[in-house]
Amino acid sequence: MMDRLAAGRNRPVRPPSSLAGIMNHALQPLREEHTTLLTHIEDIRAMADVAAEISPPLLRQGLDDACRFLRGQLVPHMRAEERGLYPRVGRLLGASGATDPMRMDHGAVQRYAEDLGVLKDRALMGPLRKEELKTLRRILYGLHALVTLHFTKEDALYFSLLEERLSPAEVTDMFRDMDIPNGG
Repeated sequence: MMDRLAAGRNRPVRPPSSLAGIMNHALQPLREEHTTLLTHIEDIRAMADVAAEISPPLLRQGLDDACRFLRGQLVPHMRAEERGLYPRVGRLLGASGATDPMRMDHGAVQRYAEDLGVLKDRALMGPLRKEELKTLRRILYGLHALVTLHFTKEDALYFSLLEERLSPAEVTDMFRDMDIPNGG
């Protein structure tokens, strides 16, 4: 799918270093989900690398794939975090607004996804103009940078806190609230 777009430009997909070293803890299912999502985020970066060089039909397919991923996987993941993970972090830190900056990241991802959808619809009418391709690349690189940093922050700031302070039953409840199977 998106790997066609990268045609020789693929870099190995690795979780951020903070994710790679911690793999046998209570939040393993969430770390695995992040790793899977990061693979798709890397595809988005690869599409940004080649967006101005590939054929309009291939670009349209890449845009369709990216929008489908954002709507079908990433946005639901963000909603699950807001439902299950963030309330627990706020409770443990004694501040309900402790996760507000992360929620702001989610809002920025949502806006990028909406902007990408507009360009996807525009691409159905014909090849994107030069300035539209620049905007597309800005959006794709922005998504890549934002989501990669966001996941790194969650791991560094929240996962160890939750693993240290939640009981196994509380972790199970959190995963249930997030609709993550086999959690806890």
